[in-house]
Amino acid sequence: MHSFTSHRTVRAAAVALAVSLPCVTLASPAHGAPRPAQTARVHGHLVDIPVRGGTATVDTTSLRVTARTGAGQAVELSAPAATAPGAPSPVTATADGARWTYPGTGLTVTARADQGRLLVSVRSTAAADRSLSWPVTGTDRAASALQLPRGEGLSLPVADPFWNGPDAQLAGSDLDMSSALTMPLWGYTVGGRGVSYLVPTDIGTSLRPASDHGRLLTTATHRFSRAEGTTDYTVAFALTDGSPVAPALDYRSWLKQHGQLGSLRAKMAAVPATKKLLGAFHAYTWGDARTAEGVRALRSLGVDRMWLGYDADDKPMDAAAVTAAKKAGYLAGPYDSFANGQDPKTSDAPTSAWPDKVYPDFCVEGADGKPVPGFHDRGCYLSSEAFEKAEPTRHYLADRTKKMTANGADSYFLDVDAAGELFRDHSTAHPMDQGRDRANRLARMKRLSGEQRLVLGSESAGAWSNQVLAFDHGSGTPVADGLWKAQKDKEKWGGYTPAKAPGIFFKPAELPAAVAKAMYDPAYRVPLYETALHDSLVNTERWELSYDKLPQQKTTRALLAMLYNTPLNFVLDGPSIKERGSELAALQKYFKPLHEAAGTEAMTGFRTLNPERTVQRTVFGDGTLTVTANFGTTAHEGLPGGCVDAKLRGDKEPRRLCPGTVNVNR
Repeated sequence: MHSFTSHRTVRAAAVALAVSLPCVTLASPAHGAPRPAQTARVHGHLVDIPVRGGTATVDTTSLRVTARTGAGQAVELSAPAATAPGAPSPVTATADGARWTYPGTGLTVTARADQGRLLVSVRSTAAADRSLSWPVTGTDRAASALQLPRGEGLSLPVADPFWNGPDAQLAGSDLDMSSALTMPLWGYTVGGRGVSYLVPTDIGTSLRPASDHGRLLTTATHRFSRAEGTTDYTVAFALTDGSPVAPALDYRSWLKQHGQLGSLRAKMAAVPATKKLLGAFHAYTWGDARTAEGVRALRSLGVDRMWLGYDADDKPMDAAAVTAAKKAGYLAGPYDSFANGQDPKTSDAPTSAWPDKVYPDFCVEGADGKPVPGFHDRGCYLSSEAFEKAEPTRHYLADRTKKMTANGADSYFLDVDAAGELFRDHSTAHPMDQGRDRANRLARMKRLSGEQRLVLGSESAGAWSNQVLAFDHGSGTPVADGLWKAQKDKEKWGGYTPAKAPGIFFKPAELPAAVAKAMYDPAYRVPLYETALHDSLVNTERWELSYDKLPQQKTTRALLAMLYNTPLNFVLDGPSIKERGSELAALQKYFKPLHEAAGTEAMTGFRTLNPERTVQRTVFGDGTLTVTANFGTTAHEGLPGGCVDAKLRGDKEPRRLCPGTVNVNR
């Protein structure tokens, strides 16, 4: 049984991480306490670095990294680099560590202790691009589980046949750390301890899980490129207590220590409407649900908090509907995108039509000089650098936002910006690398949430955007690749008709068994994202995977939402409000007081209560809220299978919800 009993307990046992990730930071009594000066010891080709919990050793001939804990346990943090760096120079001791070079490959390495962490930085001085595949992790024979921040998070037994096999579509895949993972980290449980890895230089870095003799190993690869701005590569290693959420706690510590951990409370103080996120479920509206009458119908069911969004089409919410939403205590806002441009004469979406010559002048250009095709190969992706250069005088983005919120909308959903496919733009008029693209996106999102005081959300938000967003749609979903294939089967999944209730959103569907297992088997799910960022922004599942879209997963998804203290996401039209609105209302009534009390609190505890990992418990704040969910089919200490108990501080008895029985007699 793994347990994460409290931040204080784990921090005292953990070695955290360091270095700087663009706009993406947690100090603790343990990290902030005075301690003896840390010095490196160089002996031949070995460098010993004192870290919290023991001593790490780097072998400069191969970049193998090992550690010995204070209790004498030996742990392999990385096997030798998969791409040999070459013969090393003699090691030079520095004030806080050591430095050496690999003259044959143009790499310079520094290793040092940083707040209890081992920090290894590699810089390429070579003119040509090159890659380094390192660290190689999970090689210690005592390794038992791999933690991956795919969506909310996974902890995978390294010898699990499913995850080692082809059905999971994980082994052999390359995970871009700037987009395929929600946080730039991974970790392992090793014996009675754990190891956490943080890559602040996530741009240009990928992580490749592989099955080696039936066990999951992982190798990070960084591509050094002057043109791409990726000549520096840093990995921070940490010894942890072995909890499945320890890597995320480690990362949270790093974020706070570097002043880069957002605060939902601070966002509420800056934009008071943000308070309406507490207790709110989220829904995209269609047809009559976008009208004032539709809003009032939802409110009449007892739903007193909602975030209501609407697609950018020819029938958005009008001023009367937005006014009704605000009166009901709801947030309302449009879907928009600054990423796509098409010929205004033939554009198939209002969000892709821009004035003047934004299209095609602002198109991102590939290395071949041709525009990079946009969504579904329509039009092109628009350069954030081109917009930033133009914005001070032309105000394309500000004018767009003003137009989209003329109905009084107080929230905004900006697609893609925080999710991540970052671009290098080869255009001579507005060149940029991926790092610049990210900085531009952060700047314009900050204007929306700061200057324009909108309650801002984006898609599948990477942790680097946590300071500028109030909510996101998508980082709660650990998407398996097979989902995209399933969505392409329009007969089973649904298409974009009828206009008032597109099947792709409203038609109930069944996930392929392997995809359902990879995404929703609770035995593999762990709240990495919430451990790091629960009190920074409100996180939900992908908006096209509404609560009613996947009937077979409804109970599991409801239990996960309550366990993680995160909202459910819906799509609504007039008929669905009438047919299933009372179910939504019952779930929201249960969720509201829990989220109001704990939505701005950190997740301070996670543990599994049985060997099958089907009974799980979370804690928020200093005991503000404790939630126990039973994903199994048999009762556990009085909690029936398929039910959740939540206890707020002061409650004499827990509050129980059995989602499968809600509205069962309707």
